[in-house]
Amino acid sequence: MIDEIETALAGGFRRDLIASLARVQPFARALGELRRAMQAHVWRGPGASLDLRDWVDALDQRTRAEGFHVLHDWDGKADRVTPNAIVVDVLEFVVGRRGAEPTDPAALAILVDYYFVYLLALAAMRAWDESDPATTLDRITGLLETVQGPGGGGHKFADNAETLILIATSHYEPNEQGYAMLLDRARALPRANRTAMALGHAQAMGGHLRFGLAVTYGRDLEAMRADNVADYPWVCFALASLMDEYAALEAEGAAGPARDRVVEGVLNGLLPDPAAFLDRAPASLAPHEHEWTRFADLFRQHRAALVDAFAAHRPLDRRYSPLSLSFNFSQNLVKGTVADALLLGEAWNVSLNGLFTGLPHGDDRNIGREKLARTLMAYASAHPDTIRGRLSPVVFYDPAAGRRFFSATMRAVSGA
Repeated sequence: MIDEIETALAGGFRRDLIASLARVQPFARALGELRRAMQAHVWRGPGASLDLRDWVDALDQRTRAEGFHVLHDWDGKADRVTPNAIVVDVLEFVVGRRGAEPTDPAALAILVDYYFVYLLALAAMRAWDESDPATTLDRITGLLETVQGPGGGGHKFADNAETLILIATSHYEPNEQGYAMLLDRARALPRANRTAMALGHAQAMGGHLRFGLAVTYGRDLEAMRADNVADYPWVCFALASLMDEYAALEAEGAAGPARDRVVEGVLNGLLPDPAAFLDRAPASLAPHEHEWTRFADLFRQHRAALVDAFAAHRPLDRRYSPLSLSFNFSQNLVKGTVADALLLGEAWNVSLNGLFTGLPHGDDRNIGREKLARTLMAYASAHPDTIRGRLSPVVFYDPAAGRRFFSATMRAVSGA
């Protein structure tokens, strides 16, 4: 299924392609040639060509039939799927800002990588078309590492195929039935893949629902629960799966980074609405009672140790914390990071998964994580959306808000 992408990423195809485009001046002309290749899914390099039209169309049509528009965003103002692919929209943004400049090879390389990341996301969504979806996902993770390796632009998008699925599905879809189908598929994955899927979704849903509660729903918890009937089962799956992993690590006597990441993920997933998982399940979780109960029972079994572990993650002004980050959709974090890199011609070394963790505490990488979070917030503040009749940024990095959510959650878990 993904042999075509592997061919494109092998050898010097991307390098030669960028070198050829870099000779086209000014930047707008080079971007125009790149746009045509992206829209047609036909690439012609100096010594090779690649026709992905049939492959992309087949996978895209199958995925649309399940309710997902992986390559395209949703235009809330026009109430329809965008005519251009997400990557092409970002390219058009660069044309408007930098089109008259000399062609920037670094920006071209990032855009080409962004295109292939979305094709890998589309392939990840079709992993269950294969007899062994876990092996396919692992293979896509390897190809993602190739995209982000020395043969491309050096920009970090995501750490694994499971996160590509998160990016692919993190925008509004008018038909939500696909989310339940995908959730059933995620539940059947082997432990390592299921944990990766759970960790990404717990962290993403934590930030997404914190934004929703504070901005979209004006702190009306019941309104948020009623409007997120597709999201709450994913949070429940993520929390239950992470508690399974925590219990397994405890039984194995495994301490250290793996367990710390699980603890951080559980806390992040609980933060917007701990009562929904520790007290009484909202209506959207009624079909998932077994999963809800599994999480609640395991949490109570390990409550004392978890409460102690949670305390180390209290958001501080002087230390990056993903608990201080809230946003509308995960894919917009990726898009904003790419847009900033393209404006400056400098790749970011912080992936979406990097934004979702503050571990290890005191690590130098947290400087870059906080810088990126604040960069995204500044951009969102300069280009606010209208939400509930008010202009509002769609990305916030606010340690004080993070502490408020943290304190409320600690009160809830201490009494669980």
